[in-house]
Amino acid sequence: MQAAFDPEFVARVQAESGQNLALCYQCGNCTAGCPYTFAYDIPVSQMMRLVQMGRREKALRARSLWLCASCESCTTRCPNDIDVARVMDVMRHMARRAGYAPEKAVKSFWDCFLDSMRKHGRVYELGLVADYVARTGRFWTDADLGPRMLLKGKLSLKPHDIQGKDEVRRIFERFAARSGS
Repeated sequence: MQAAFDPEFVARVQAESGQNLALCYQCGNCTAGCPYTFAYDIPVSQMMRLVQMGRREKALRARSLWLCASCESCTTRCPNDIDVARVMDVMRHMARRAGYAPEKAVKSFWDCFLDSMRKHGRVYELGLVADYVARTGRFWTDADLGPRMLLKGKLSLKPHDIQGKDEVRRIFERFAARSGS
């Protein structure tokens, strides 16, 4: 059975991304340039087509959203100057808000990452790890890396004090007010 066209989904993706998705004519340049196409369940160009067709469920349930590295290869290759990486990012946030993360660990990581950014203005790695372990119970996963990372100075025992922390917090507040999350 063919899923119904969801015009609200199309409008929401366009509004949040600031992109005119009608300009995409499925040339495939985004897919050809994507370094992760081999691992995607739905290639980037087909993800764009799903949005154009208003196929909300299929688009937001795609594993591809969570594999996208936001490297912007797709964006730089687009002949119509569509910021494809931004569209993918918007859909990832929509999927996260709707609870469509492919597995609990993926959603937990994203939530921990964003919480760390919101709280500290940048990622506090050790805090992110502690939060992730608390949410998932995956204590021993990669536990052997911790001491080596500490010795190499890759993990700080306390959050970094950065300039602009309040500005980052306000960005999160504006996003929450605009998206209703």
